[in-house]
This record gives sequence, structure tokens and C-alpha cells, in this order.
Amino acid sequence: MPTSAPTPLAVLDLVPVPSGSTPGQALRNSIDLARQAERFGYTRHWFAEHHLNPGVAGTSPAVVLALTAAATSTIRLGSGAVQLGHRTALSTVEEFGLLDALHPGRFDLGLGRSGGKAEAATPAPVPGNVTPVVDGRAPNGLRVPAKFSVAGLLRSPRFALHRKLLRQPGAESQPYDEQIADILALLAGTYATEDGIEAHVVPGEGADLQVWILGSSAGISAQVGGANGLRFAANYHVSPATVLEAAEGYRAAFKPSAELDRPYVSVSADVVVAEDEATARELATGYGLWVRSIRSGEGAIPFPTPDEARAHHWSAADRELVADRTQTQFVGSPAGVADQLEVLRDATGADELLITTITHDHADRVRSYELLAEEWARR
Repeated sequence: MPTSAPTPLAVLDLVPVPSGSTPGQALRNSIDLARQAERFGYTRHWFAEHHLNPGVAGTSPAVVLALTAAATSTIRLGSGAVQLGHRTALSTVEEFGLLDALHPGRFDLGLGRSGGKAEAATPAPVPGNVTPVVDGRAPNGLRVPAKFSVAGLLRSPRFALHRKLLRQPGAESQPYDEQIADILALLAGTYATEDGIEAHVVPGEGADLQVWILGSSAGISAQVGGANGLRFAANYHVSPATVLEAAEGYRAAFKPSAELDRPYVSVSADVVVAEDEATARELATGYGLWVRSIRSGEGAIPFPTPDEARAHHWSAADRELVADRTQTQFVGSPAGVADQLEVLRDATGADELLITTITHDHADRVRSYELLAEEWARR
């Protein structure tokens, strides 16, 4: 559980494209945000990987990381996460090996399972010590909504198009646990085939990377992260219903490694901070419509202005589609949001909090991170 030491804050950045803007400007904004986050005292800045989304420009974490590393000096940078379902272990180690060769010791290799087979995930094994949830709340008051079903999203034509364009024809995704084992072996220089043929990645072997596993449940990601003694990032901002089981499943599976002697968990949260709650609510107005575009299978739209969002006619089905996300977004004054983040930290036992913020105007986004960092430093 958390101690009296300050809990580090980190940034998760999707490289969002606001309505009326361009991908080029979105990239410049994200590089500027990383510079500012370094100045504000955030411990790391991660870039997500998404494809075929008009409102998200972060398609290649490694490329964005290279650009950002050249513009910053001390903040850790990483992927949140590389989608391994359409990649190989070798290509992943080579890319991050190149990054580390020029900027040694600054990168986190965050690994996710997305992009693989289309079937819905099998039910995650639930640890025996999962924190009880009663009437949608953890014992300390953290909101834990009902699970959102991704079955409709997995059946959407757009999801099938993703698979078609991201993977070679006829290719099959490697089992996730095997792929993680291969990545770790290639980094360590211990990879060899059954008949003794070795592979040595240059650059890549011996790279000074922190390897993280990202997961939304107590399933294979949490199991692999724990069994290999790796750091784990649990996803509250996208899958708030399963964050407790994800963190606790990882801890239950954890075995000490040369890297870690105890579990280490980061937990994500979607946040908008302003000087007062009314202003923050206004800045967050577009969030529900943006989430709706993702959850409907249409793909993330450019992030709307508050007026554009208010013009949308909301059906009951629309509201149900986004309810778990809008109810668990932390929006308000610095003190109010920091209070909610403390509740999230304490409910999950988080060692670190991963903050993702999207507003239409870049200045408001930067200011949100600044206000939160200032308030957090006073805690």
C-alpha cells in the first residue's frame, strides 16, 4: 500500500487531434506537453498506439518517442503500449534498441496485447482477495461501475479492417506469454532456438529499458507481468470496472526478479483540472462524445469543442455506451481532483498514477497538468 512518500505522477498521451486542427499540430502539441511535463515534475511520459482514428495521431510510439527524446532531457519516455498482436518480438526490441542507443536509460517499453485475434477475451481468473465492490463502490468510495462489454466493438467492420491492414495476410499472432518471453530473452542476449541457434539484436541486446506490461483484467497480461517480475500498469481510465481485479491479479502472480523484488503498479486515470470546477466541466464537455465515437466502432473523432459536443443529440443508447467512462473521469479543481486520485491510489494500492488529459485547446491541457502537479506537490 502507499506510504507517506509522494506518489509519482506520469503522463499518458494519445496525441489527440482537436477539431479544426491537424496531425502535425497534434504532434507538436504533444512534444511541447512532454517538455512542460518534465518541467512540472512528472516522472514519465508515455505515448499510446492507436490506428485509423481521425482524432488520434499516435500511431507509432517509437517514432513519437524518438522525436520527443530529442526535445527533452530528463523525463522518462515510453510506450503505453506497443500493440504486440500485430508485431514481432524482434521488431519491437530493434525499435527500442535504436532509441536506447541514442538516449540510454530513458525509455520504458510498455507492452500490450491489443491487435491480435478477434475473438473476445476469455474470462479473467479472479483472485481470491479482490476488494469487494458494493453498489458500484469500493470500500473507500472509489467508483467501480459495471463491466462494459466489448463484444459489439469486436464484431464491428472497423475492427476487422484494423486486423486486415495491420497484419500480413495469413499471419497468426504469437501467444502473448511466448512473445513476452522472446522479448525478454532478446533483450538479455539469451535467445536461442531449440537446436541452439542464437539471436543477438544490435542495437537492442542489453538495452537499458524498463519493461512494463499493461492490462485491463486479471487475465494473461496480469499473469505474465507478475510471473516475470515486471512492472504492471492497470487501466482505470478505459476499463474502470476491472481495475481492482487487474492490480490484485498481478500481485497474486508476482514472483521477484532481478528487476523487482516486490510488485510495482501504476494505475491510469482520465483527468481534467482547471482553477474551478465549473471551468473544468466546460473543458471536459467533449469527452463523452469522443468516447462515444470510439465505443461505437466509428473510430475516435477529432476532439470536439464544448459547443460542438453540446450540439450532439444524445440517445439513451449513446449515454449507456459511455456511462462508465464519463462517471469515472476526474474533473474539477486541483484539490478536488487530487482528492479523487488519492481515493484511486488507496483503493488500488498504486505505486504510481498515470494521468491522461484531453481538452480541445492545448493551453488548457498543459494548464491542467500544471495545476495537478502543483496541488500534488503540496500533499
